[in-house]
Amino acid sequence: MAAMTFAQKVLSRTSGKEAFPGDIVSAKIDLAMSHENAALVLRSFKEIGAKQLWDPEKVVLLFDHRIPANTTKAAEGHQTVRNFVRQEGLPNFYDMKEGICHQVLPEKGHVLPGMLIVGTDSHTTTYGALGAFSTGIGATEMAAAWATGELWMKVPQTFRFHLNGKLDGITSAKDVILHLIGKMGADGCDYRCTEFVGPVVDAMSVSGRMTMCNMSMEMGAKAGVCFPDQRTEEYLKGRAKGPWQPITSDKGAEVEKELDLDLTGLSPQVAYPHSVDNVKAVEEMVGIPIDQAVIGSCTNGRAEDLLAAERILHGRKVAESVRLIVVPASKEVYLWAADSGILSSLVRSGAIVTNPGCGPCLGAHQGLLAPGERCIATTNRNFKGRMGSPESEVYLASPATVAASAMKGEIADPREVGP
Repeated sequence: MAAMTFAQKVLSRTSGKEAFPGDIVSAKIDLAMSHENAALVLRSFKEIGAKQLWDPEKVVLLFDHRIPANTTKAAEGHQTVRNFVRQEGLPNFYDMKEGICHQVLPEKGHVLPGMLIVGTDSHTTTYGALGAFSTGIGATEMAAAWATGELWMKVPQTFRFHLNGKLDGITSAKDVILHLIGKMGADGCDYRCTEFVGPVVDAMSVSGRMTMCNMSMEMGAKAGVCFPDQRTEEYLKGRAKGPWQPITSDKGAEVEKELDLDLTGLSPQVAYPHSVDNVKAVEEMVGIPIDQAVIGSCTNGRAEDLLAAERILHGRKVAESVRLIVVPASKEVYLWAADSGILSSLVRSGAIVTNPGCGPCLGAHQGLLAPGERCIATTNRNFKGRMGSPESEVYLASPATVAASAMKGEIADPREVGP
């Protein structure tokens, strides 16, 4: 058998046939996730005449985008899904108290290396941080997956990023992925599986790898992956809901493109409105006044992200002109940050802490922007109107850069501010 890439191996296993790039295969799903849009999935599920889920154990539902419900319509959607969960006795339902889907599923041990995971959220690519092939799909596709446990998939080509060198001090995984998106463009990895390898990835925490895989889709990737190692094993210890075996690309497997990058000396990065690939080094952006700063989301709301922000702000104050909103990614993160004093420190500095969820990121609630306002955020998208008014601006950066900017009242270089 010829050497195979990670993507080929997962889709060969789940389809029961040798899969090659470009092939269309019918793949068996290992895990299916939906948040509030489960209400849309349920509508399609009923429209196609489906009577029951193919395997309730392999379906995970939760609420995170509009929690607590921000409109009557959102509340009705929640009610529909809750009723369905009760009627079907679904075992894997996390109501709004747990947090963001892409944080909760790994925390609760649902994500294992080598799995094929689909979710009705574009940033389902996050689970590649634990060595899974995970990708976002639409509500009608998910209805078919609920009914049959299978989906047609095209086997993607692979782009491999060798990330060499060593990150300097305050520069983080968010800066790395913003740099890559700026280099590749928003469509530079369209329908590819992006493999992240090399010393920089080896040194990253699982949280950092989640940030990388989360935003791989912002350059068009079908999936992003970091291969399992000791850090993965330590993360999964006590969490994993079953045994697992790592799947990696074979040595000599044919990939479409390999890129070698030396990231030594990489500056903190900022994505300028209104495109995620409009990326510049922070030193080119300093001095732009801001009205709001957001630290959180499925991209950067984890423990190390809140800690990075607190180190910058400790004993200091957020600028009077800035609203700093902090959104822990999950209840687990929230409790850790509360118990360790991180949240109280941030509040003393002038932050507003909200419940775990997605609210500000998608412009649903908890921090919308007025016309002419600017926000710097650790979120993953800065499209026009993403966070409120189409006449507002969103800049994307790391937790350290956002915290430094909140303190200065303008985009600031965290290396200049220092802890």
